[in-house]
Amino acid sequence: MAIHASGAMSDSSTHAASPQARVAHGTLAGRTIAFLATNGVEDVELSEPAAALRAAGAHTMLVAPEAGEIQAMKADVNPTRRLHVDMPLNEARADDFDGLVLPGGTTSPDHLRMDAQAVSFVRAFVQAGKPIAAICHGAWTLINAGGVRGHTLTSWPSLRVDLTNAGAHWVDREVVSDGTLVTSRNPHDLKAFCPAIIALFAKAPHRATQ
Repeated sequence: MAIHASGAMSDSSTHAASPQARVAHGTLAGRTIAFLATNGVEDVELSEPAAALRAAGAHTMLVAPEAGEIQAMKADVNPTRRLHVDMPLNEARADDFDGLVLPGGTTSPDHLRMDAQAVSFVRAFVQAGKPIAAICHGAWTLINAGGVRGHTLTSWPSLRVDLTNAGAHWVDREVVSDGTLVTSRNPHDLKAFCPAIIALFAKAPHRATQ
């Protein structure tokens, strides 16, 4: 199942036809990408990357701690829509996916980094060397999963000390590609983040169970 809202799709679905998505159309055919989020996720940081990946041929799935729906937000405090959860964490295995996206917002990553099952799910991607993309506060969960040490990445500025203390090299750039990681700072960076994650997942080998 593709990531979708419980009601009508928002205007962000039109980004599937963006120039960068058209250029990469079909390059991710056969790949399945997980989006890990929970209540409080920044709507645009989930919907725009998901639309870009689907336009490039990927299958996207929203994984969350519980089945049902999660509440998406704008700027942490303004509810936008409820999103259908495609797979609860207790049914999700990293082996079933070719890559992982960690959207931001403050609340969702903060809850996920305190959820042992969520951290274990992310850690499985790290240990398998599978590609991971994180934007804004999404890197919080990646820290707890042991996925940042020795990497150069970016994030929302308030995570700089957290990432540095975890052994990462933090830089202030709209997008950073480092091995199996792609990171960005905030929603304004999506124009760079979306094509970068398409490129990241396109060069990774197919490792999901078909």
